[in-house]
Amino acid sequence: MPRRHRRSVQLAALATGTVLLATACNAAAKKDDSAAGASGGSGPSFTLVTPDAVGQNEFLKLAVTGVENAAKQHDGTQKVYQSTDTASQQQNVQAAVDAKPDVIVLVGFEFADIVAQQATKNPGQQFLIIDACTAKTFKNVSCAVFREHEGVYLAGAEAGLLSRSGKVGAVDVLDTPQFRRYSDPFAAGAKKAAAKAEASTRFVGGQSPFDDSARAKEQANTLLAKGYDQIMAAAAAGNYGVFEAAKAKGAFAYGVDVNQCPSAPGTVVDNVIKRTDVAVEKGLGTVLGGTTGTTVSYGLKEGGISLTGLEDGVDSSKCVIADHKDVLAKVEALRDQIVSGELKVDDPAAS
Repeated sequence: MPRRHRRSVQLAALATGTVLLATACNAAAKKDDSAAGASGGSGPSFTLVTPDAVGQNEFLKLAVTGVENAAKQHDGTQKVYQSTDTASQQQNVQAAVDAKPDVIVLVGFEFADIVAQQATKNPGQQFLIIDACTAKTFKNVSCAVFREHEGVYLAGAEAGLLSRSGKVGAVDVLDTPQFRRYSDPFAAGAKKAAAKAEASTRFVGGQSPFDDSARAKEQANTLLAKGYDQIMAAAAAGNYGVFEAAKAKGAFAYGVDVNQCPSAPGTVVDNVIKRTDVAVEKGLGTVLGGTTGTTVSYGLKEGGISLTGLEDGVDSSKCVIADHKDVLAKVEALRDQIVSGELKVDDPAAS
């Protein structure tokens, strides 16, 4: 699993609380790499800084798409600085600040402290952080975060409808309110769709909860041995272990952040997707419109959270849910109820 998945799940602990409340040559190299893809216009300039190399990381590729779309929409220009480690993250942010674009976009909690420092030093520079926020509010720092629990609820509804045993489970990284956003709503969604459904959660824990595939697999096997046949995989880099366990037992699992179905075709039913492209594009529009220093939450209503099964291209996604149109129809109805406000999904991390 790409490192982005570990970071995204870790972020639940960091971002939720705040909402409710590179060497120089590396940087230069990344500027050169991204310049070829820069759009050219007379409008505003945007610079995106990523925490990792984009490569085949779908989560970050969506962010790139978002800044590209914003540049086209506003007849502006865009650049992408790709980081590889903590040093390059710092250097790339400094390089972006030195270039003085209209807005600097950063993806991930890794940049929260760096942006806080830069925002104080450069009050005239606008920043937009995606999937995180600074602990302190700054007039020149805007944040975009996600209501993951809404998508997890829908995945749970799928599990409740598809389970043969009537038992659905989750493998979560840690037993905290923030991380339970990836497990409690899964149980709630399953019970909404199948009132008699049983639910249970196992936690990875240990010395390395975000990177322990073996321990995640062990927790999944504990659930599988008790007859749980639908498992939400919220184990960060351990998700592959959950998928392996489910596949071996003929059971099913659910992924997070991006489409993980190709990693285990026939086993992964669906995924809770974070549309970073939507958050970037809408966030930049808000900043350009003069509204800054705010935190905007993106869920099903805003199109920031979705399921692979509810997106275009589901038929070629390699997700099991593509073969269950009847289930998708029921899940779409639940989504519409959440969007309209008729159905409220409890957030375990809400204060």
